[in-house]
Order: sequence, then C-alpha cells, then structure tokens
Amino acid sequence: MDIQFYQLTSAGDRETNQDYMAHVINARFSLFVVADGLGGHYGGEKASRFFCQGLVKCADIHGKRIEKSPVSAFTQWIDAAVVEMRRLFASDISSYQAYTTCAILYMDNNVVLTGHCGDSRVYRMNAQQVVWRTRDHSIPQQLFNNGMITDQEIARHPEQNKLTRSINAERPSAVEINIYPAQKPGDTFILCSDGFWGNIKEQELLQLAQPSSNKSDLGKLAQLSVLRANGISDNVTVQWVRCL
Repeated sequence: MDIQFYQLTSAGDRETNQDYMAHVINARFSLFVVADGLGGHYGGEKASRFFCQGLVKCADIHGKRIEKSPVSAFTQWIDAAVVEMRRLFASDISSYQAYTTCAILYMDNNVVLTGHCGDSRVYRMNAQQVVWRTRDHSIPQQLFNNGMITDQEIARHPEQNKLTRSINAERPSAVEINIYPAQKPGDTFILCSDGFWGNIKEQELLQLAQPSSNKSDLGKLAQLSVLRANGISDNVTVQWVRCL
C-alpha cells in the first residue's frame, strides 16, 4: 500500500493550539488521527494529545487483530486508547472537564475504517467528487439530517459548537466506527478539525484530490480558512493522504 502524506496544524487566532494529530505507517497498515480538545486551555490540550498518544501506543497490539474482526478490533483499540488517556491524566482533576473530538482513519490492503466523535471529520474523495464524509455529532448536523438546513449552513449555524458526542477519559468511548471498501489508487482522504473545514467550500476541498495537488495546495487552503475567519479563527489541523 503506497501513499503520500502531508499534515499541518496552526493555532489560528487562538493563544493556544488544543488540536493534536498523530499517525502510524508500517508495512501492514496506516493509521491517522486528528483530535480537537475542549475544556479550558490545558485540559483540552491534554485530552487531544493523550488520546492520540494512546492510539499510537496501542497500535502494535490492536493493529494485528483488525484482519480477523475489523470493527470489533478497532473498537477495542479505541477503548484501549481511552484507558491510556486516563492513565496519562493520572491524578489531574482537569480530566473530568477535559474532552476531545477525534477523526481516525485506518487503512490496510483489505479495508478502510473510520472512527469519529464530535465535529472533526474524515473525507474520502476522488478527482471528481467527495465520495463520503463522516457525519458530525452536533446539533447543526442533526438539523441537516432532518432537512432543516443545508450542508453549507452547518459551519455558520449559531449552535455549531454544541456537540452531541465527545471523548472524556473518565467515560466509556462514544466513538462511531464505520467500515468501507479498501482504498483505490487515486483516492484522497482528508482528516481535519472544524477550524479547517468550517471555512472551506466543497469545490475548494476537491482541489486536494486532483493528481497535481501537493503540500503547497494544502497550506494555501489552511491559510484561506484562517483568513476567512476574520480574526477569530479556531485552531486549524489537517492531514492529507493520497493512495498511489
């Protein structure tokens, strides 16, 4: 499985960056994760970082089990990451009020798996279209599902920051897992926090799925997202994965 991979993160217009990202690429599989922390400067920053670190730490053990039972093994992997997240918080009482979203992509030669919670997203695209994206766990996403607002209105809705699911070290995992057919050459995956997708149009996102797209194009879109926020940009984090 040959891939190209770029990633970037920025604090945007915030004082601190509570987003975190990580990846594991080896001969058997590839794993990518973006997390967006919530709950005060330090609590949210720790929640996103500890969750991602937990996923990476558990990769060797749980990555070997995916082939036999993909969804079950992936669920156990994420649960183990939350346990590790709890261990890293140790006696820090901020863990009770610290939350994180997540967008996770797992790929091997047989299957694609996503795990997501909150409003961080995974997109799958080819050069012609967005094939699918994960559905947010948020009030605006529910309104869209019910036909009350358009997809483009989700990011601008006044209740965009009201999530219906998030990850906390002291609670069972609320991550939604989905299984898809294996990747094809030319497929492009984007994992991102809402600070990125909230100010980017779908046609602009499709620029990243063109055969000629590269890290420079990713950086330009990230800068555009910050500029469009007019001085109140959230943290911006994005991972770009191209299957060759």
